[in-house]
Amino acid sequence: MDSSPFNLLPQDTLHQIFSRLSLRQIATCKCVCKALSSAVSSPAFLHLISDQSLPASLSLLALKPFNGHHLSADSALDAFDLSENQWLRFSLSFLPFSSLHPITAYYGLLYLWASPLPLLEPNNAHVPNSQKALVVCNPLTRQFKTLPQLGSAWSIHGSVLAGSTNVVLVLTELAILYYCEGNNIGYNDMNISVVNNSWLKFSSNLPSKPRSPILVSDFILTLCDVGTPWRSQWAMFKMKISDMEKTQQWDRVQKREWGEVFDILKRPRLVKAGNEKKVYMVGGLKNSQALQSLCTTVLILKLDLESMQWEEAGRMPMKMYRCFLECTKFKVFGGGNRICFSAKKLERLALWEENKEGKPEWKWIEGVPKDDDGLCRGFMFDARLDAVV
Repeated sequence: MDSSPFNLLPQDTLHQIFSRLSLRQIATCKCVCKALSSAVSSPAFLHLISDQSLPASLSLLALKPFNGHHLSADSALDAFDLSENQWLRFSLSFLPFSSLHPITAYYGLLYLWASPLPLLEPNNAHVPNSQKALVVCNPLTRQFKTLPQLGSAWSIHGSVLAGSTNVVLVLTELAILYYCEGNNIGYNDMNISVVNNSWLKFSSNLPSKPRSPILVSDFILTLCDVGTPWRSQWAMFKMKISDMEKTQQWDRVQKREWGEVFDILKRPRLVKAGNEKKVYMVGGLKNSQALQSLCTTVLILKLDLESMQWEEAGRMPMKMYRCFLECTKFKVFGGGNRICFSAKKLERLALWEENKEGKPEWKWIEGVPKDDDGLCRGFMFDARLDAVV
């Protein structure tokens, strides 16, 4: 790049050229080299395109590193462009940390667990820092900030939820951590007092470890196993965020007319929908109520949170499901009317999405970057240039 003609162009000219590209093309240019990445990340360029008619966001399916492993400081985030069927890589080398673990995203912002750089002792020996921090960044603009540090146990056992007005929650079976900048935070009708931008800790009081918790509007929704050590029995619970400081009680979400909706699915999981008034529940469809019942396919149910009625949203085609039959373990992730399925040693992803007409569609995603344990995990990431840290 040192001998490239691009280096001879004035920055204003470069900015004018790139301001005529689409958001996807801008994201691709950032992956070419440091010079182009710097040119399309500068405040002058971001100000220039603020009035351009670029798409609001770029819908991506981002992959996590597998459990127990982190990305090195010079690694990149692998993401699949759903509109162009193309894999992209976002460099994370601008983050000054020794290891990174992307976990979730919200409104163009990426959330990662990060390990601070080793401490330097007087004898110049480097001592590992056992603390963990949540980092929020925009990979397109390279802006980032670090939230107050947490112990490593939270990063191992906690589920991170991010929502509007910069609300961040870390949820476990026993406790909930809450964070938002400012002294008084308004989240719809709530008013939680925060001192010195610190984490607030509330008792969780869940009957078991929360499974696939999601943040919908102003409340948390999660599944819990309320059965016995010999037989699982799943139930749905919710808590309004404003109740964390008051009652700290979860409400069990159930209706008599639902019947055995939680019994027909094996290892169900919640997935956030694109509409705040709906939520998906995904699991293997049992062929009987027997303890070791086999599954016939994967079933996607949709719950209308206003009418509290369930309906079938999708059923994995048998030809696709046969690829998962020999897999002892598979993962479900997604959001915004898209749900992805990965299996151990299956070198592609199965994708379900609800099209604009509301009809379900199934397809394969090929060319998945290889992971050490052969099992992909991920989340939806809507990349935006206007997302401010």
